[in-house]
Amino acid sequence: MTTNDEHMENGVAETEDVVTPWTVASVNDTGIDYDKLIKKFGSSKIDDDVLARFEKITGKKPHHFLRRGIFFSHRDMHTILNLYEQGKFFYLYTGRGPSSDAMHLGHLIPFMFCKWLQDVFNVPLVIQLTDDEKAIWKNIEIEDAIKLAYANARDIIACGFNPKKTFIFSNLEHIGNNPAFYRNMIRIQRRVTFNQVKSIFGFGDSDPIAKIAFPPTQAAPAISSSFPFIFKAAKAHCLIPCAIDQDPYFRMTRDVAPKLGYPKPALLHATFFPALQGSKTKMSASDSNTAIFLTDTAKQIKNKINKHAFSGGQATVEEHRQLGGNCEVDISYQWLRFFLEDDERLEQIRIGYTNGEILTGELKKELIDVVQQLVAAHQVAKSKVTDEVISQFMMPRDLGFESKTK
Repeated sequence: MTTNDEHMENGVAETEDVVTPWTVASVNDTGIDYDKLIKKFGSSKIDDDVLARFEKITGKKPHHFLRRGIFFSHRDMHTILNLYEQGKFFYLYTGRGPSSDAMHLGHLIPFMFCKWLQDVFNVPLVIQLTDDEKAIWKNIEIEDAIKLAYANARDIIACGFNPKKTFIFSNLEHIGNNPAFYRNMIRIQRRVTFNQVKSIFGFGDSDPIAKIAFPPTQAAPAISSSFPFIFKAAKAHCLIPCAIDQDPYFRMTRDVAPKLGYPKPALLHATFFPALQGSKTKMSASDSNTAIFLTDTAKQIKNKINKHAFSGGQATVEEHRQLGGNCEVDISYQWLRFFLEDDERLEQIRIGYTNGEILTGELKKELIDVVQQLVAAHQVAKSKVTDEVISQFMMPRDLGFESKTK
């Protein structure tokens, strides 16, 4: 790995933001400094030029996650756009670590975005459920981890993916039945040293070897030969939308892929979805008061937002009218950036709250309405996802991939 990666991953000072696959914490009320993170990770900012090129090549207005900088950083996105412009296909890969049976709103972000990307580009998508990772890190029984994977699959499918172009798999179930996947894991393991894994992920001498061996499992889906039933012999390019904390896995993958004769995966990095209590940390599935879960009722949503959503408003109505609110730290506004699709309405809210015309309670009410509608619609969609539908998505099969358009 590069010297920059090694320097960045080791000995993070307490005065700096901490971003690893397992820990996210900021020293600032406004959350992680993403511009600084881009420099540390050596990725590229998704700027106006990237958005303009995206729109020109696809003929589609960029998703509001892109327009608003929620997906803010990339690696080799221009390569993917070149492929599409040349009439060549690629595939999408993302994942989910099933640590609880109820997903929260933050977990939806990469799947909402992947659904949109799948529709825009009309390409296959593979979704890895890392139930093995959770069995290792959370000390969950293997059988229970598999059950959580299936519970999460139901929520993921409810996002509306195309069943003809989407393959969802549990690591604990699938890898044992797919020799090609396991062989790629071994090929990757052979090419990453213990020192590299320690420097990238910060593993210590007392960590179980299962943790040290896991990263190649997350890397393998980015190598198209891991799925011969989808890609045959094609050495397909891969695009991975994920939260920025997962980037260390794929820096490792990008280093190894060319050694295996495959293209480096491209990435789109998302910011973190903040906890109700503020942007210093990301949501936690283990603390129900930090998050809105996809199983919450309309009443629970209202109560959580009213009680726990961190306010950027002033101490009194009089002060707020005079001084206005701070949208940079106000969680209700920050969440509306994720889920209110109307750009014009969002800008009205930003201006109104900043100049004191809109009060904190009114801003929270706006968010409550948006989130209640989103969760209610998701619950209806989820109710239609039967066991048979899950089996259909999780069956290894041809997804109609062609390396070139006709």
